[in-house]
Order: sequence, then C-alpha cells, then structure tokens
Amino acid sequence: MDLRKLCKLFMQKKQLMMLIAAFVFLSLPFIITNSYVLHVCITVCIYIVLTLSLNLVTGYAGQLVLGHAAFYGIGAYAGALMMLHFHINFFWALVLSALLTGMSGFLLGLPALRLRGDYLAIVTLGFGEIVRLIFVNWKTVTRGPAGLPGIPAPELLGVSLGGRTAFYYMALLLAVCTIFFMTRLINSGIGMAMQTVKHDEVAAEAIGIKPRKYKIMAFVMASAIAGLMGCFYGAYLSYISPTAFVYNTSMTILTMAVLGGLGSIMGSVLGAGLLVVLPELLRFLNDYRMLIFGALMVFMMIYKPEGFWGASHRRRNIYKTNAYGDEGDGDGATS
Repeated sequence: MDLRKLCKLFMQKKQLMMLIAAFVFLSLPFIITNSYVLHVCITVCIYIVLTLSLNLVTGYAGQLVLGHAAFYGIGAYAGALMMLHFHINFFWALVLSALLTGMSGFLLGLPALRLRGDYLAIVTLGFGEIVRLIFVNWKTVTRGPAGLPGIPAPELLGVSLGGRTAFYYMALLLAVCTIFFMTRLINSGIGMAMQTVKHDEVAAEAIGIKPRKYKIMAFVMASAIAGLMGCFYGAYLSYISPTAFVYNTSMTILTMAVLGGLGSIMGSVLGAGLLVVLPELLRFLNDYRMLIFGALMVFMMIYKPEGFWGASHRRRNIYKTNAYGDEGDGDGATS
C-alpha cells in the first residue's frame, strides 16, 4: 500500500512538472530577447523530431540506418520546390513532403529490409550518398551546390508567420506532436510488435508477427517524420543546399539517439537537447570545445553505454505507472 501511495505521489509530481515545463516553453519567446538563443531552441526542436524518427526505426525496430539525413533532405527539397514553383501553401507542403518521403522510405525499405545489421547500414549509407549526389548534380531542379533560395515563409489566413517567434511555436508544436505520436505508438500493439521483432525475429514469427511488415512500417513512419521536418527546416531558413544533408548530419542524429538512449523517447529529447546546446555553451573554448565534446562522448560510451536515459529508466517508469494504475483496482488487486 505504501508503494502505491509513493507511486501516486510520483505521478502527481510528474504531472506538475509537465505543467511547469509547458508554461516555461510557451513563455520562452517572451522571456528570451536574444534572437540567436531562440534560434538554438528551434534547432533543438528540429533535432528532437529527427532523433525521435531515427529512434523509431533503430531503437524500437532494431534496424541500423546510416542515411537518415537523405529523407530529411528529400522532404526539404520536395517542400521547397512545391512552395517555389507550384505555390503550394506551407502547411499542405508539410503533409505532401511527409507523404512523398514516406513513399521513398517504402521503396527503399522493400528490398533493403531483407538485409540485417551491417549490410542494412551499408545500403542506407549508400542511399544517403546517392541522394546527396542527386541534390548536387541535378542542377536544373535543385540548382546544385548553389541551393534553393527564397523559400516563402508560411502563411495562415493571409497572415505571414515568418518571424522567429512564430517558427519557434511551430517547431515546439511539431516536437510535442511527435513525442505524443511516439508515446502512443510504442505503447500500442504495433509498437509492441516492433520491439518484439527487434529482440527476436524468430520468436516474433512464432507468435504470428511478421517481422518484415513491422520493419517496413517503422521505416516508412521514420522517413515521413524526417521529411516533414525537412520541409519545416527549408521554410525556416528560406534556403536549402546539399551541404545540410550530408553523411555528418546522419551521424549527428544517430549520435543523439545513441547518447540519449536507444528505445527511449526521453532519451531522444535529452540527447538532441544536449548535443545541440553543449557545443554552443563551449564556444568560449573555441580551440578546444570540439576536443572536450569528443572526450565527453567517449566517456559516455565507456561508462554509460545505454545513454542518458536508456532502457533501465524506461522499465522503472513502467513499473511505477503499473503500480499506480493498480490502486484503482481496490484492495483485492494486491499481490
């Protein structure tokens, strides 16, 4: 009984913390007057969504992807071209970019997900490089290395939403919606099936789960989310170029997912936040900041390989939630 009371208190404190966090994030543009700090906050939201999308396919479905920036870039270029040449509204471009990128993920996933482990990683790495070369060399469409300038700002009911404050709220909304979607998904039957496939494909097949089906679903959803964020990124900067979607970008997103904790939503949020903010905080150590940053990453991998918020934290939270939920069953539910 005492454990249940403690768990109930924990859940109440958690809800209170969420309300406080919501208030802080919503009032942030009015608290912060520095435009660059607000830009960093928007970048954090962008990388939270990208890290969550990669974590879906790598952390929950267990498929190592090394070319995630390709889908980010496809969404960015698709959205930019639709807005520039077809004058499609930004919000429709978001949806269409997600659909197009999801289709790209499906077409790649059909043959690629027959492979596993390192072989799949090499295929996705090659796909990322092919997409980058298309961006560079298809000059009649992408303008090559010169990129696409003049991407129009979003408009809603005839009102331009081009200010940094408006983009902050849009980025925050996209991040919150992605967290909500991921939370619902991984606790659903589909999410449980994905995690089963990750841990043991043979056992999954034995209980009627088709591994390839759920791996492709994860791949398509992760691609669509990355493409949606790519469209947002292009509208935010009003300019995109191939240099934003290189192999290093894929590695940055993967590093955020691994250091935060694979298979953890909170880990993705922490990993993205820390790896965006930390390099900015170390700028005063201009000549040594990347050295310190690299040393911290090595330290984490040696002494805390499961990340900042890995599977052990997630299990503890599940136990607490279940214990709290049992209280509603009455005294007869005690074990």
